[in-house]
Amino acid sequence: MKKRRPSPQGYLILTFLTLIAAGALLFMTPFVTAEGGLSPVDALFMSTSAVCVTGLSVMSVSDFTFTGQAILLLLIQLGALGIMTLSSSLLLFITGDLDFGTRLMASRLAESYNLREIENVLFYIVSYTFICEAAGAALLWPGFIMDGHNAYDALYLAVFHSVSAFSNAGFSTFDASLTNSGGMVKTIVMLLITAGGLGFYVIFDLMRKVKEKTRLRIHTKIVLGISAFLSFGGAVLLYLTEYGQMSVIDSLFQSVTTRTAGFNTVDLAGMHSVSIMFMIILMFIGASPGSTGGGIKTTTAFLAAVSVRRAVEGETGVRVFGRTIPPSNILKAFTIIFLYSVVVCFASALILLFRETQFLSVLFEVVSATGTVGLSLGLTSEAGTAEKLILTACMFIGRVGPSAILIAMTGRKKESKISYPEEKLILG
Repeated sequence: MKKRRPSPQGYLILTFLTLIAAGALLFMTPFVTAEGGLSPVDALFMSTSAVCVTGLSVMSVSDFTFTGQAILLLLIQLGALGIMTLSSSLLLFITGDLDFGTRLMASRLAESYNLREIENVLFYIVSYTFICEAAGAALLWPGFIMDGHNAYDALYLAVFHSVSAFSNAGFSTFDASLTNSGGMVKTIVMLLITAGGLGFYVIFDLMRKVKEKTRLRIHTKIVLGISAFLSFGGAVLLYLTEYGQMSVIDSLFQSVTTRTAGFNTVDLAGMHSVSIMFMIILMFIGASPGSTGGGIKTTTAFLAAVSVRRAVEGETGVRVFGRTIPPSNILKAFTIIFLYSVVVCFASALILLFRETQFLSVLFEVVSATGTVGLSLGLTSEAGTAEKLILTACMFIGRVGPSAILIAMTGRKKESKISYPEEKLILG
């Protein structure tokens, strides 16, 4: 009897579960903190947060020993590479040739790539990751020295924050994150977050344009445009809402990091409720396909917004940059948004059952966990066992669930041989 192989989704889920379990066991060893290992629940939470590159933490990173921080950084790195190589490369190259609709939702790289060339794809992903992190560390080193740290400490801080920023993890060795950092550190961290959040497909497409003088693919145009719009538009909204309380660079930093990174340069608890609402929207959208970031993804939000606009205008089809989007892709976009919304609402309701607190704070924390962002208004550090387990599930679902859904949707289509007559429903 032929042995059945696990599905691509199964490989993805199994990989992350194995890595999370191994990380949890390591965090329970007596070497991670001065007081000893973490409790099973805290160890599971921290491992999930690191592997899913979220950044939420039940304790300060500074409370970890060097060994504990090294374990944390290793899990972040493995988690980021796992996301990019499994969900962005290996699993997407098993589904046939390229078309715009599939690339918009699952972000394939190029029509000329096939399974025999997968090693080259993995090589590019790993190379891009380490080159960006090395360059980021080299630039952050003098920045931390300028902030008053000695050369050795600054080098360690540079490496840690470079990996954390590019991976969009948001973990910081500082208790107050980057609130006391200088402009150079903030700028480099923003660039690293952006480099990790754009997605490998965009970088690969840009490299092809430079080397082979090819045209940019529509996916790249959409990602670059929407990313710029969200980053700068969010910065303007935050600056106006917090007028006089937030500098220009802090407004831009919070807009960029809110999309999925988790660092902060201001006290979030002191921000206006409207600003918190804007940040929840940015966290919900997240980064781009094929990146280390989470959320519903920029392409999903773009396609949904364009579809709504076309529907309001009375058009039956959706066209982008001279291309018609298949109805199946529109359905996929709204399906992803719906599933994300269900997870967020259900998890928020569960937490409110265990803790009587402000709904906005709970919603912020849940969206942060599900979008693998890592920003917190303080609920995570005060959470009980039940709340920690709920947020842990949110981080895992937010990281693996959407990827698995996208991969499943790009598989072989099941065409029905039976055609039924159409009948319209009354809507609105």
